[in-house]
Amino acid sequence: MQPFEQAFNAWLQKNISEEKNPRRRELLKKGLGHGTTEFLRLVWYPAIGNLKDLYPEWEVHDFNNGYRYLDLAYMPHGAKGGIEIQGYGSHARDLDVRRFKDLCWRHSLLALDGWTFLPVAYLSIRDEPKKCQQLILSFVGKFITTETPSHLSWLEAEVVRFSRRKLRPITPLEVASHLHISDRYARKVLYSLVEQQILVVANGKKRARTYKLNLG
Repeated sequence: MQPFEQAFNAWLQKNISEEKNPRRRELLKKGLGHGTTEFLRLVWYPAIGNLKDLYPEWEVHDFNNGYRYLDLAYMPHGAKGGIEIQGYGSHARDLDVRRFKDLCWRHSLLALDGWTFLPVAYLSIRDEPKKCQQLILSFVGKFITTETPSHLSWLEAEVVRFSRRKLRPITPLEVASHLHISDRYARKVLYSLVEQQILVVANGKKRARTYKLNLG
């Protein structure tokens, strides 16, 4: 995997060079905000490993013939995923009534236009990057079948995908139901993934009860 700075600079320049809309192109030339850059550095890039299908400062139209910008748009195969980094000062502590109503309208209009919208708090990026990585794996899993290590069996690969879609540890019974296999066989697959250090035991000492992705 490329170092983040190298991948980030190449990705941003590609977006600038390919953009025909002068408004968005000028925005991109000014650079991305600190929160967005930190999100990509600490959360998205470590979790996903690339910046493919991700577009910064993406322009969207509202119902009043105006336009707004998403911090990041994730659009694999024409999907509509929107990510916004919520800074504490601007989105919580200093939020007045007018801005609060406008924020609600913004989210409503995006939802009506078919966007899956994901707000991420900057404080969570800073304080809980691993938790945010799990969130992003689940978000991406809504749009695409994410890649898994090539050496995994199809059952192991599907367990990894299943775990990525959840925002909590998974149980052997859930895996058994999802894959239509026995509880005993589900545990065997989970144990194999733990041995390969892809999953870790989240709860249970003598007998593992729940499992989660090993995010390092």
